[in-house]
Parts: sequence; C-alpha cells; structure tokens
Amino acid sequence: MRSATITRKTKETDVSVTVSLDGSGGFDISTGIGFLDHMLEQLSRHSLIDMTIRAKGDTHIDFHHTAEDVGIALGQALKTALGDMTGVTRYADCHLAMDEALTRAAVDISGRPFLVWQVEFPRDKVGDFDTELFEEFFRAFAMNAGITLHVANLYGSNSHHIAETCFKAVARSLRTAIEPDPRQAGRIPSTKGQLGG
Repeated sequence: MRSATITRKTKETDVSVTVSLDGSGGFDISTGIGFLDHMLEQLSRHSLIDMTIRAKGDTHIDFHHTAEDVGIALGQALKTALGDMTGVTRYADCHLAMDEALTRAAVDISGRPFLVWQVEFPRDKVGDFDTELFEEFFRAFAMNAGITLHVANLYGSNSHHIAETCFKAVARSLRTAIEPDPRQAGRIPSTKGQLGG
C-alpha cells in the first residue's frame, strides 16, 4: 500500500495527515476552516486519494498558518507515500470546467518542486477565507511533495467556482500522474534512472 502519515506540530499549528494513494477518494477532514475543508474534500474525492486530515491552528489570528501547514503536511505525506516513484505515470494535465469557470492544471511527479500559479480572484475572500491563501496552500503542497505544479485559471467570474476548479483540476491531474503505468514495468519514468536528483 502506498500510504503515509505525517504529523507537524509548531507553536502555530498542530496538523496530522494520513493518505492512501490507492484509495477510493474517501475523506475525513477537519481543519477548523470550513471552506478549506470543502476544497480538500474535492481534492481527495477527485484524485481518489484517501485522506484523513486533522488541524488545529491559530485561526483567531487568521487562516494563513493553518492553510500553509496543512499544505506542507499533505505534500510531505504524498512524497512519502510515492516512495522512489517507480512505475508512476508521472505526467498529467486537466482542463476542468465548473459553470462559467475553466481552469487548467498540469503536474510532473518529478521530485523537483516548482509552482506556477496564474489565478486571479474577483474577490478577496470566499466566505471568510482569504483567496490569496490558495496560492500559499498550493505552494506549500508542491514544494513539500516534490512535484512541479502549474495551475492557470483561463476564465471565470465567481471566486468560489474558480477556487473549486483549481482543486478539482489538480486532483484529476494527480489521479493520473500517480497511477502505476503498466508499460513502465517497475521502471523509474526518467532517462536519468532516478527522479528528484
């Protein structure tokens, strides 16, 4: 089973994440931030990665530390569960539509972390969640997962829809990229013979 549990405890947050890459998209998520929970549920369901996430943070200050630290722990859990990345499909992309919004995501399970974020929101908040924190979450996730991740919203006018298409497009891309490729026959999908170095 490709699974992992990561815990992260600081003076600002206490986070625990468990993932199973070969799951069915089952989730049990509680971060203390309603809209982040909703987005993480989308990430789990549409990637088919089972996720259990518990987070307590200094949300009386704002949601920044909690959102970022959940991204860090989730990224570390994904990286640990992937192991040496033998036999994964590695590359995937997705154009995902939701009503008026369309977002493109592309991922390389490369071992080399990078984020390109080309997403603008019409509003500063969705509910009480600052929209600028979506980039912080995905940066923390990509850097700690060791993946290259590009996310671009092509158009949209509803901030909720734009955010949701980002999470779902990333989820669908991850779903394909982490899948074992039967034609790889257990090989590392790189001419270097390794990923991440």
